[in-house]
Amino acid sequence: MNDGKLKTKTAIVTGGAQGIGLTLSKVLLKHDYQVAIWEVDQLAIEFAKNELKDFQDKILCIAMDVSKPEMVKEAVNETVLWSNSIDLLINNAAISANKPIEELEIAEWLKVIDVNINGIFFCVKYATKYLRQSKGAVINLCSTRAFMSEPNTEAYSASKGAVFAITHALAISLGPEVRVNSISPGWIEVGHLHHAAKRHEVQLSEADHQHHPAGRVGKAEDVANMVIFLSNSANNFITGQNFVIDGGMTRKMIY
Repeated sequence: MNDGKLKTKTAIVTGGAQGIGLTLSKVLLKHDYQVAIWEVDQLAIEFAKNELKDFQDKILCIAMDVSKPEMVKEAVNETVLWSNSIDLLINNAAISANKPIEELEIAEWLKVIDVNINGIFFCVKYATKYLRQSKGAVINLCSTRAFMSEPNTEAYSASKGAVFAITHALAISLGPEVRVNSISPGWIEVGHLHHAAKRHEVQLSEADHQHHPAGRVGKAEDVANMVIFLSNSANNFITGQNFVIDGGMTRKMIY
């Protein structure tokens, strides 16, 4: 908890202990936020604590599942007890179940929807009171897969399409006190940002990089840079928008 005279802003990052979420947590800490990391994977929590050991007095790790409303409600309460406020909510937690629709189990479909879109609803529902008080911001992690697809991605693509829609709906409902935007990453390489059991080093080729109009595959820091921009209250005229961070790929015509 911050006991100093100057108020330290508090961010919640769901899925904040691995992948893009871990980099978001780290960059926010470097920008003087204290960060509540909500994470379902206990091994990832231990990994994040080690990766963020230089900021141990500014992080709170909560083991929870965003698809469980009672766990979300308790996590909000625990975060506020620790920090006294919520200034930024980053809904990053997401899963996928990519397989042919004939093989995709109903339970798998429902779990993707539960985590990727119901989880956002639950987090915003219980955090809104505090976000209004702080005149804070919500940033939802959408995806370019909300607008373009590869085969066998129905559950993930549908959930991310819903993230795009709920973002502008929330912006209208929560404004002017709370601004709500989304970020749609493209190919962001994060194989190294996981604990040992999940880590996979990807050898990127020159062709992988040159395939992108920007000349390279994306990094988690590319997403974090947009998060810092959108979290800045000086940019409070921006709400209800989706920002594509994909090196130009959704503008590249491919036949």
